[in-house]
Amino acid sequence: MNREPGALKKLWAFLKKPSAKYSILAISVTGFIAGILFWGAFNTGMEATNTLAFCTTCHEMRDTVYQEYKETIHYSNRSGVRAICSDCHVPKDWVHKMIRKSKASFEVWGKITGSIDTPEKFEAKRMELAGHEWKRMKESNSRECRNCHDFDAMSPELQKQTPYKKHMKAKEAGKTCIDCHKGIAHHLPKEYEEPDDD
Repeated sequence: MNREPGALKKLWAFLKKPSAKYSILAISVTGFIAGILFWGAFNTGMEATNTLAFCTTCHEMRDTVYQEYKETIHYSNRSGVRAICSDCHVPKDWVHKMIRKSKASFEVWGKITGSIDTPEKFEAKRMELAGHEWKRMKESNSRECRNCHDFDAMSPELQKQTPYKKHMKAKEAGKTCIDCHKGIAHHLPKEYEEPDDD
């Protein structure tokens, strides 16, 4: 690779050349370090909002869906593996996580503005809220469920035959987890009607 003599010196001189007060190198290094600190703080904040403690800070969640979840196999089971709110409701990959977090801010807005600020108001909107979540899960092919449950990993030797056959039939039919497992971790809304199976 041919470079004219002193090309690196010229580049270095340019980087050290002062702007109004600081060199471009100083500004670049400062910006780089600030970017790392911002990204670390942003990511730490995002992870803090994925904790069970954060999800149950408001009494509507703590007194309703959290109590329901504590009665399920996702909370307590023989293997000791617990799925928390974010495992089911927040995608793992960054792009889908940011989209979900943006949409979740409207749920927080509902709390702030009072549309779901009591358990009674929450119950009145449960069908609408559940419908949004079921739609999201259907559109993503139950992506979060599949972090733990996968048709291809199901063993005919280890899974009981009735559920195994149903799972394989659902796989062949192109169904996703939420098609059959609404109400797996939370009570179904009063207005919910089971669809007719074809």
